[in-house]
Formats: sequence, structure tokens, C-alpha cells
Amino acid sequence: MAFSSPNLINFSLLTIIISLFTPSETANCTSQSFPTNKQIYSFCNDLPTLNSYLHWSFDAAQSTLKIAFVAPPAHPSGWIAWAINPTGLGMLGSQALVAFRDASGKMAVKTYSISSYDPIKESKVWYSVSESSAEFSGGYMRLFATLVLPEKGITVINHVWQVGGSVSGKGPGKHDTQSGNLNSKGKLYLSSGQSTGDSSHDSRTKPKNIHGILNVISWGILFPIGIIIARYMKTFPSADPAWFYLHVSCQLPAYVIGVAGWGIGLHLAAQSKGITYYYHRNIGITLFCIATVQVFALFLRPNKDHRYRVYWNIYHHGVGCAILVLAIINVFKGFDILRPDAKWRNAYIAVIAVLGGVAVFLEVITWIITLKRKKSCASTMRA
Repeated sequence: MAFSSPNLINFSLLTIIISLFTPSETANCTSQSFPTNKQIYSFCNDLPTLNSYLHWSFDAAQSTLKIAFVAPPAHPSGWIAWAINPTGLGMLGSQALVAFRDASGKMAVKTYSISSYDPIKESKVWYSVSESSAEFSGGYMRLFATLVLPEKGITVINHVWQVGGSVSGKGPGKHDTQSGNLNSKGKLYLSSGQSTGDSSHDSRTKPKNIHGILNVISWGILFPIGIIIARYMKTFPSADPAWFYLHVSCQLPAYVIGVAGWGIGLHLAAQSKGITYYYHRNIGITLFCIATVQVFALFLRPNKDHRYRVYWNIYHHGVGCAILVLAIINVFKGFDILRPDAKWRNAYIAVIAVLGGVAVFLEVITWIITLKRKKSCASTMRA
């Protein structure tokens, strides 16, 4: 079966973007390695939120827990934390280890007993810390510690993990209250190596990834490509009406894919009671509405010589530009919510940069052609 050029482009883009946003087989805790002076841990889990990982070994006879917690801070000058909560499942009551850069710029690990939502102060914790250290490289902080639990026979603990974006002279600043921050908790089964914080237990992880992939492909890439086709190909009379069919063959699949992603987003929102990403949600609803109007306006397009065609063009171009701007903004809002590895955000930035560069180049060519035509027409009229 033969593929037309626009369909081939769409298929290629779909393949590339899915490969970018689908985690590779090595993007998990088992692929991580530590300095040679650190031990090999018995177990590890890919935690379901904040792009974080936990490695540990447990000596039941000595009631000793050795951990390595790995996560990207919310900002390079931020912090990461891992905690045990001996009284419940959540932040209040948790006994935390926090890693961050101190005033001298060196990585430090300090302990905090979280008894309220007020700013925290360094304090003693429920367990003893016989050894601790931290490092920061490749966008990830790594917190290493050896804990001695106060009671023998413990096989299950409540654990909490968190990341923040700022550190002051008083200590770690407040963390975000996004879904990932609020759901960063679970149970750790010390002897069996299992955790309710394992990513396989988060039933919403896959729909979230699919939602992100579909929206990046549709709103974030195909719509801009369709706009570039319409803007610059119709400069050449020989490209008429081919440019129109290329434009439509790009925008209609983008709309269909975008509506599918939008629907998954509504389903995820319905499952996340009490958690609302207002800007992302409102921009998404606006995009769906104006894109729907834009698609149906296709059937109301006046003929080229109709007196209202100029007004339709102004409307169509204006709404198209609004979709372009809102779509790119909302893609980045989505990145802020999902917090994938930095390489996925950078990959999208690269794609947009390439499209922007192409648009600038074609804009220059378009103006050169337009000015030459005007000059030629003026010469003809004088003759």
C-alpha cells in the first residue's frame, strides 16, 4: 500500500515521538549504578511519583537498613528527602533524611522530624543514622544512609519521599503541592523487596503517559506543521490546491488525536478528586473548543472570489495562531505536571526549535518572493 507524503510524515512523527516518550527498558532502578565505595543493594523500586528510585538492603538480625534514594530535585538548588513514618502513612509524623547543598556548596544530609506543616527545623529522628552522604550529578541527587531501627522484628515500614526547589539559611523550603508531591508515599516490605510505592501499582501511570504522548503529537507538533504548510506553500501558485489538501491531511489527524488525548485527560481528572491543575485544564478546554470551531469552519469557507472571504481568512488565521500559542504553552504545562526525564522536554524543545527555524527561513523566502512580485507588477503597470 502506498503512503501519500503527508501521511508518511504523520506516521514518521508518530513513531519518533512514541519512541521518545515511551520509557526504555533501561530507564529503571536496575540500570542505575553507584560509586565503587557504595555497596550493591539487595532490592530496588521505581517509585510511582517524582521520577524517583529507592535501593535498599535490610539486615533483620541487626535491624539495620541501608538505603540509596535517587531523585531529581525540583530545581538544581533544591533538595530531596526520604522518610520513615512510624505512626501513619503520610508526611505528618515522618522522620526524614534530607539531602541538599549547604552554605559552603557541599552536599549535606540532615534529619528532620515532621510534626507540623510549619517550616521544618533540624532535629533528632526515630531511628539512628550511623552513616550518611549525598551527591549530585546528571540532574539527580543521590542520598545514601545506613539506619538502625529502634525495634527488632520490623518487616514493614511506611515510607515517604519528596523533592523541593529551594533551600534557605533555615533549611529546605516548601515543596510543590502537585499530584506527584501529594501521592509520594507507600509501604516498604523490607525482607521481600516489595513496595506499594512500586510504579507497577500506579494504575494511572500508563494513561498519563498516553495522554502526554497524544497531546504532544497533536497539539504540539502536527498542528504547527499544518500551519507552516498553509502559511508558506500557498505562496507558490503551482502548489494550489495541493497545499490545501496537505494542510487538511495534517490538521484533521491532529484534531482527532488531540480529542483522544483530551478525553483521556478528562478521565484522569475524574479519578483525581481534590487535585486540579487549573491552568492546564482550562487551556486544554479552550483548545478543544476553538479547534472544534476551526475544524467545522472548514465547511463554511467562502469561495476565493466571495466578498466575505477576506473576513473568513482573518478569522481562520487568527484562531490558528491562538491554537499554536496555547498548544505549545499547554505542552510545557503538561511537562511540569508529569515531570518526565529532562531529555524528553529537551527533545520537544529541539523539535519546536527546528520547526521555528524552518518557519523563519520560509518567512524570509516568502517576503522576498512577495516583494519581487510587487516590483514586477509595478514595472508592468508603468509600461
